[in-house]
Parts: sequence; C-alpha cells; structure tokens
Amino acid sequence: MFNIRKTVFTKEIITADEMGQACDRITRVAAVAVVRNPFAGVHQDDLSPLFDVGVQLGGSLTQELVHMLGAPAICYGKAALVGSSGAMEHGAALLHPALGKPVRTAIGGGKSLMPSNHKFGALGGSIDLPLGHKDEAWSFDHIDTMTLWVPDAPRAQEIILCVGLSDGTRVHPRVGTGPNPT
Repeated sequence: MFNIRKTVFTKEIITADEMGQACDRITRVAAVAVVRNPFAGVHQDDLSPLFDVGVQLGGSLTQELVHMLGAPAICYGKAALVGSSGAMEHGAALLHPALGKPVRTAIGGGKSLMPSNHKFGALGGSIDLPLGHKDEAWSFDHIDTMTLWVPDAPRAQEIILCVGLSDGTRVHPRVGTGPNPT
C-alpha cells in the first residue's frame, strides 16, 4: 500500500540560547519519512488507507525516537508536508485520527492532544513541527517548534511525515506558565 523512499532522523542537543546564555541540556529528536502518496492526482473520498500508514509509521518512527532521545519524552508533535499533486486532506489523513495512539504507546502515555501541522510544500520545502507537553496542553514553557526539511522532497507525488519528541521546555522560557485567568 505505501512506499517509503527514505527516512531521516534529526537530533538536536541544546546547551545555550540564541544569545549564548547557558541552559540545562534540552534534547529534541525528529523522524521524517518520505512516503509515496497513493492518492496523488486523484480525488478519493475514502482516505482510511492513509490512517493505516500513520499508525504503522507513528509506531515504528517513535520507537526509534525514544531510543535516540535517551530520556523520558516530555513533549511531542507531528507534521506533514504534502507534495504538489496531493491534497491537504492526504496529510491530515496521515496525522489524524490514528497516528497519536502508537506514539503515546511508545512514550508511555500522553493526555494532551498532539500538536500538529500540515501544509503543501515544494521540493526542498520546510515544515514546522510543533511540540507541546504530552500531559499539560496549557504549559506555555513547553510550546516549541522544530523546522525540518529534506532537500530532495517532497516530490509532487510524495508526503513528508514527521514525528518529534523533546525532553524539556524551550530554552529559558519567560512568558508565563499558563493562561491568564482574567
């Protein structure tokens, strides 16, 4: 049903902010799978085969990410970049409604909705993968983003599927810990 052309893994270890101010070590990891879109150029009402792809990739990619992270996952997120012959719903079908469950299983839980992003992109385009606390959706300190890209993807008939994890907050968060009850 689906064909993975390549998988790319990214690991960031952050030890200072943009100004050079030291911080506690923060590790962020992401997996990017370049997948052939079976519905590129075709209108298809039943996108459930893409749900299955999301489940399979969500589980296998996250298992690798847990190993790479080397610490308990505190934050998670997902994203999809759809090539020009696809439809926005193709990315949504990979991400929703089934990808989150195997991710939560691999990290040992997660009460919050997984932050997500999906958009169209050209060859070499970037995607912002949002991260948020796995249990506390309103933890402002944990709202973060990883920008990812694959130089030779997505081709017109491909989708880039991304899953990310982090073991901490943003560097030196200073915007408050949650909504202001005013």
